[in-house]
Amino acid sequence: MKPRKNTKRVPSFRKLLKTSKIKLDNKLKNKQFKQQSTAKKYRKEQRKLRQAVRDVISKTPAPLEEHKKKHAAEKVEEEEEEEALPLDMMDEDDLKLMEDLARKASFLTRDLSSSEPIHAKKRKQESVIGKYEKMPRRMQTEPEKELIHLLPIKDKTGIIPQTMEKPVVNIAQNEEEEEDMEEMEVAEVSREEPLPLLSTEELLVQRKIKLQEKKTQIAGLASAILSDPENNIKKLKELRVMLMEQDPNVAVIVRKLVLVSLMEIFKDITPSYKIRPLTEAEKATKVKKETQKLREFEEGLVSQYKFYLENLEQTIKDWKQRKLKKSNVISLKAYKGLAEIAVKCLCELLVALPHFNFHNNIIVLVVPLMNDTSKQISEMCCEAVKQLFKQDKLGVASLGVVKVISGLVKSRNYDVRPEVLKIFLHLRIKEVEMKKDTEDIAAKKKFMTCKDKRKNLSRMQRKWKKAEEKLERELLEAEASESKEKKLKLHTETLNIVFLTYFRILKKAQKSPLLPAVLEGLAKFAHLINVEFFDDLLMVLHSLIASGDLSYRESLHCILTAFHILSGQGDVLNIDPLKFYTHLYKTLFRLHAGATNDDMIIVLQCLDVMLAKRRKQVSQQRALAFIKRLSTLALHVLPDSSVGILASNRVLMQTFPKTDLLLDNESQGSGLYLPELDEPEYCNAQNTALWELHLLKRHYHPTVQRFAAHLIAGAPAEGSAALKADLSRRSATELFGNYSMKGMTFNPPVASVTPRKKDKFSPGNSFLHEDLKELIQAHLSQLSLHRTLDFAKHLKASSIS
Repeated sequence: MKPRKNTKRVPSFRKLLKTSKIKLDNKLKNKQFKQQSTAKKYRKEQRKLRQAVRDVISKTPAPLEEHKKKHAAEKVEEEEEEEALPLDMMDEDDLKLMEDLARKASFLTRDLSSSEPIHAKKRKQESVIGKYEKMPRRMQTEPEKELIHLLPIKDKTGIIPQTMEKPVVNIAQNEEEEEDMEEMEVAEVSREEPLPLLSTEELLVQRKIKLQEKKTQIAGLASAILSDPENNIKKLKELRVMLMEQDPNVAVIVRKLVLVSLMEIFKDITPSYKIRPLTEAEKATKVKKETQKLREFEEGLVSQYKFYLENLEQTIKDWKQRKLKKSNVISLKAYKGLAEIAVKCLCELLVALPHFNFHNNIIVLVVPLMNDTSKQISEMCCEAVKQLFKQDKLGVASLGVVKVISGLVKSRNYDVRPEVLKIFLHLRIKEVEMKKDTEDIAAKKKFMTCKDKRKNLSRMQRKWKKAEEKLERELLEAEASESKEKKLKLHTETLNIVFLTYFRILKKAQKSPLLPAVLEGLAKFAHLINVEFFDDLLMVLHSLIASGDLSYRESLHCILTAFHILSGQGDVLNIDPLKFYTHLYKTLFRLHAGATNDDMIIVLQCLDVMLAKRRKQVSQQRALAFIKRLSTLALHVLPDSSVGILASNRVLMQTFPKTDLLLDNESQGSGLYLPELDEPEYCNAQNTALWELHLLKRHYHPTVQRFAAHLIAGAPAEGSAALKADLSRRSATELFGNYSMKGMTFNPPVASVTPRKKDKFSPGNSFLHEDLKELIQAHLSQLSLHRTLDFAKHLKASSIS
């Protein structure tokens, strides 16, 4: 005979979870509540029975006709008499006699609350005496046995379920108690022995001992799992059940330790591939023991990882909703710290396991928290996403994050924190797929089929071809690099979503606080925008600048974005963005040694893109005007900004050699230099001189002095006036960052700068007298405090008495 097939199903995890401590406690509470209700009913029946016995003894039964006419006051009097003569004050012989009479009673013990005939009542329903006789017998029966389902045992025959009887808690029944349920509870509490009171030190010592025991238990489980994950994968459940710790003294710390321990365990034992569920055919196929063991490990790992993520999500959700469970022992204040640990665990898993299961679910949880009101949680999530972008070489995880951010911004109606959009600046996207006019892409290399080989190759050639193809396949496998086409495709899709988000904000939310982040992002990725959008985008940027609603920094971002567009694919377009040059030239003097000093880095980037990289499209008049205005600007900014400006002037003087005429005192054409005019093409900058360099040569900062002396000499690349390598090889933005004075404070004294009547220059600076006098008369009323003090300091150094 064939052995009988075991048809018992393996109990699911949900069924096994019912045997946890919480379910058992709930069952015990329900059982106790039922027993208490039954006991209460039993005491009511006994009270009625004693009332009937007292009526028999007193031989004064109330007439049936008058019973219905009793008032509430008479009932109260009877209850008072009943309380005045409790049964526990009677002798034992009398009480025994009353009980015997109660068992032998006939019509005297019937329900006196009814006036119906006895025979009629028997026909309709069961007699009251029968009820009284049945009640003690029902209560004296043995309680029902309740079974507890334990973890099953597996042997050769299959899985054997295990159960055990649960002891029933017997509640002490007092037959002589006549008070209500509330009075009974008060009496029971009063009869309880008082618990010994512990001092604060004893409580702390007791808490410390409990906490040490829990730590030891957590460490033991974690060590067992890490030492042999495949055999001890079930211990993950034991460790995860500790998240339900009910001791209020150590519950918060234990749950935090368990959350962090599980996070570290999953980071260590998780494989470097994604685990997919098995198909029905694969489950039915017989496999080796090692394969089956590996499958069970993977299935258990994925299941426990899923439950762990659900616990993290529920912790954060309960904290957000300010909601506690009835059986919870943690306060709302402690829940905030627990939620922060849960968010930290999610961020760690987001960065450490981008290849594993449920990574998209983690992204959906983490990205909305970037917009959280808590600064700590928001910064934690932003840093995690930045780290994910930094290490994502292929772009799959980046694409998932960008999709969720785009949906979040749209669903919140563009009411999110600017840091959420600034995350896009950390994307590692340098090239994308461009539209091709024709099929000029080289066809993919394909291996020849057997039919082609027989037709076109000889036997020896086929042999060599086979060996060559085998070698190429091995080289491709050994290369272990991601496909470039797949990478470009993912980057293209990611950037399309980014630009879609940016354009939506430009169209619908131009006065949103997100606009600076949008302009900064467009400036970074402008070289990757499709040429079809260039005209419309330039018009939008110009309209934003002309509206006057933007801050100075935002307008600089607009200029930088426009020139990034024109310096990339837009280089082939015949567009002269004169209005952007004019706007930058006009607003340069808005920079000063105060708050706008931080905007200098953007100005230096704009100068590099607008003048140095577009030198073929820049006229000599425009270059002269910018060099002159930048030299004037260097007088009233901080030293770091002065160094960056002079470095930009050095590049411009080397890029446009004819600008050395600004170092000569003689005029180069008709007209007079107009420093107030905002048109760089028509301000006649060729008729002035860079007298500012002589003042900067006496600057208190040594690097500024060095650059000023270098520019006065004509910015030579060699010779004694040439700069050292550490200054000449660095760009203007790098020098500005190296000499940054951010965080330093400067409190200048108040001084009078009114020019005196007798102006006397030193012989070496006599040719600067007219230009200096012009500038002071034209701009003295517009200078800021720092600029005025700088002028006073330099005029004093020039021996003006």
